[in-house]
Amino acid sequence: MPHKRKRSRYWWVSYTNASGHRVRRSTGTTNRKEAEALEARWKLESFRAQQWDDEPSRTFDEMMLAYLQETTDKKSHQRDLNAAVHLHVHFSGCELNRLRASDIRAYVEERKPVVKPATVNRELGLLSAAINYARREWDWDIPNPVSGRKLREPEGRARWISRSQSEALIRAAEAESNAPHLADFIRLALHTGCRKQELLGLEWARVDLSANLFYLEAEHTKTARRRSIPLNQSAMAVILNRARFRAENCPGSPWVFAHKDGSRIQDVKRSFTTACERARIDDFRIHDLRHTCAAWLVSAGVPLAEVKALLGHSTVKMTERYAHLAPENVRAAVAKLDSSHTLVTPGKKLNRNELTLIR
Repeated sequence: MPHKRKRSRYWWVSYTNASGHRVRRSTGTTNRKEAEALEARWKLESFRAQQWDDEPSRTFDEMMLAYLQETTDKKSHQRDLNAAVHLHVHFSGCELNRLRASDIRAYVEERKPVVKPATVNRELGLLSAAINYARREWDWDIPNPVSGRKLREPEGRARWISRSQSEALIRAAEAESNAPHLADFIRLALHTGCRKQELLGLEWARVDLSANLFYLEAEHTKTARRRSIPLNQSAMAVILNRARFRAENCPGSPWVFAHKDGSRIQDVKRSFTTACERARIDDFRIHDLRHTCAAWLVSAGVPLAEVKALLGHSTVKMTERYAHLAPENVRAAVAKLDSSHTLVTPGKKLNRNELTLIR
C-alpha cells in the first residue's frame, strides 16, 4: 500500500520486481488513488516481465522525472534540475530501450557550439546516473550508451597571486568601509585554502581554539567529505579578530563571518571585485584565493598529497595542476640517476660491444 516519507510530499510504494528484489520508489504524486494505480501498474509490469519476459517500453521522461523525485537529497539536485531541462529538449519521448550511441553523439554535437565541454559532461553525467539508477534500483533492462562518451575537458583554471600582491589586496580590502570583514575573509582564505561557502558558513561551534583548528562536516563541503582545517598564526589572528568583533557587536551570533546584527554574511563578491580593482590585480576571482594557497604550499615544497588533504580535493589529479611549481622535487629525483650505472659517458666513442648492449 502507498505510504508517506517524512521528507517527501509524494506517496511511495514498494513491490517485488522481476528479479525478486524489493523496490521502493516514489510515485511522484500527492494523490493517494493515483499512487495506488501506479503501484498496481508496476506490480503488473514486474509480473509480466517475470512470467513472460515481457519488458515494457521505458521512456526518458518517465525515468528522469522519477529519478529527480527520488534524489532530492543530493547536493547537486538543483544543478541536476537545470541539466535535465536541456536533456529534455533532445530526449523527450525517446524510448530508452532504443537509445544508441548515435543519439548521444547527436546530443553532444548539438550542445558543443553552445556550452563548454564541462557543461556537456555534467549533462551526460546526469543521464548516465539516471540510467544506472533505473537499472540498479528499479531493475529496468535498458542500455547505457553514455558510458565512455564524455568530452575531453581543458585543464582547470589555476590563477594565483604573489605574496606582495596579496598584501596589496589586503590593504585595499581594509579600505572597504562597507565590508569591514573582507580583509579577514581574504587572509583566512589564503591561509586555509577553504572555499568561499566553507568560510562564510563557518560556525563558532566548529572552531576549536585549544587545538588551533576548525571542522568542516560532510554537509559543509563540496565533496561531502569531513575534514579538519589547521590554523597557522595568521589564520588564528583572523579567528581572534572575528571573536572580538562578535563580543563587541553580536555575542549571540553563531557565525564567524557575521554582520553587526548577527546575521550571516552571504557573499563578498562585490567588495572583493572593488578591492582587486584598487590593488590593480586583473582577472582574479574569490576562488583564486584557494588556488593561491595551494600554489604557495607547493612552491614551499609541501607534498601534493598533503596539499590534496588540506584542500579536500576528491582526487590528486585536481592537485597536480600545481606540480610544475615544485621543479626542485623533480630535479632531485633525476639527480639520483647520476649515482646509478651509466651505459654511455658523454663524449665517449662507443665500441662494438657497447653498441650491441644498446641495441
